[in-house]
Amino acid sequence: MLRRALRLGLGPGLLGRGLGTHREGSTLDWHGKVSEIKKKIQSVLPGGAWSPLCDTSHLPPEHSDVVIVGGGVLGLSVAYWLKRLEKRQGAIRVLVVERDHTYSQASTVLSVGGIRQQFSLPENIQLSLFSVEFLRNINEYLAVVDDPPLDLQFNPSGYLFLASEEGATIMENNVKVQRQEGAKVCLMSPEQLQKKFPWINTEGVALASYGFVSSSNHMETAIGEKVTLKRIHEVHVKVDHSQEYQPVECAIVVNAAGAWSGRIAELAGIGKGLPGTLQGTKLPVEPRKRYVYLWHCPQGPGLEAPLVADPSGAYFRREGLGNNYLGGCSPTEEEEPDPGNLEVDHDFFQEKVWPYLAQRVPAFETLKVRRAWAGYYDYNTFDQNGVVGPHPLVVNMYFATGFSGHGLQQAPAVGRAVAEVMLEGHFQTINLSPFLFNRFYLGEKAQEHCII
Repeated sequence: MLRRALRLGLGPGLLGRGLGTHREGSTLDWHGKVSEIKKKIQSVLPGGAWSPLCDTSHLPPEHSDVVIVGGGVLGLSVAYWLKRLEKRQGAIRVLVVERDHTYSQASTVLSVGGIRQQFSLPENIQLSLFSVEFLRNINEYLAVVDDPPLDLQFNPSGYLFLASEEGATIMENNVKVQRQEGAKVCLMSPEQLQKKFPWINTEGVALASYGFVSSSNHMETAIGEKVTLKRIHEVHVKVDHSQEYQPVECAIVVNAAGAWSGRIAELAGIGKGLPGTLQGTKLPVEPRKRYVYLWHCPQGPGLEAPLVADPSGAYFRREGLGNNYLGGCSPTEEEEPDPGNLEVDHDFFQEKVWPYLAQRVPAFETLKVRRAWAGYYDYNTFDQNGVVGPHPLVVNMYFATGFSGHGLQQAPAVGRAVAEVMLEGHFQTINLSPFLFNRFYLGEKAQEHCII
């Protein structure tokens, strides 16, 4: 947990953005000073061996190369890839800070958890393709850091988008992009859809898109605006069950705080300048509450049922082998619930979700809701897409946030992309330049049309 402040200082410019650069000198200099202090204390204490004056085992370290704010799937993915891609084993010290150690209110565990490759932007398709491959071979990846490897399996079921007449042309264009990027997607007529999934009602459906997983310091901007570069030197980490805060000196901070990443950015001074300037450009990520419902329906679709997204916005997927289903519907702007709590509105299901589910899948007329919960989207109000990479002015803050509901499925690829930028200075596996922070200042949207 972070204190309501991040201590900032003026940076020397883009130099020193990378790892191993600290306010007091190099990493080796820092360790040398600590060693010298220990020797001096040892010389005045009785006995010969060094022993700490008090137990500090419950405190985070006083120094870390990288501090990742947020221990959800995106933050942990960045940590994993930093350690996997480091040139020398043990060269980079990474500290992950998470305020909810139980993860009871974490977006990662409260997510519906669907995986799809159907998007309108090439970058999102590539992110999901990489992540699917990672998850399919996760035991191979984790064997590097786990001995023995974790016994994890990945069983994808596919993804089905339905479109009305108004959305058919957009869907056709989206599929062209998806195919160009390597996603396995096909268009289906209502008749083909009915033949493949006889449990679905095709009324009002003009076209369906079925995706399936195959086996394979002072400067000026370009317009002359004077800006000041800043650098975060310390993150203050709150200690559990205490009022104590531990200052952690660091070279880089990764903002992977999900729904709360906008607030973390403000603590670093981002968006505090005049409106319309780069210094006054905020990180447009805020919490949006979403309801997830689990229902039981013995007569529902079979095991082959993909994750289905209806033109109404309602969606569902099968959950396990017990005739259970997970789903919901994103509210309209006028219906947005209060994100101040995680209480569930059960009337929302009865009025806004169930009628559309029952219309699309007649068997769902007799469904029984068994559980419901609420979680948070890290909702990017600008274009509903992720924010990846460094901030242009706070030169050692990097972002991995703002994915508006598709962060869980793309986390493996996003974590690698952020690690690549930090270690190599540029994207390598997937070019995510359209997702950089600068687009908010420039007004260049990376608009994603396939959001649920």
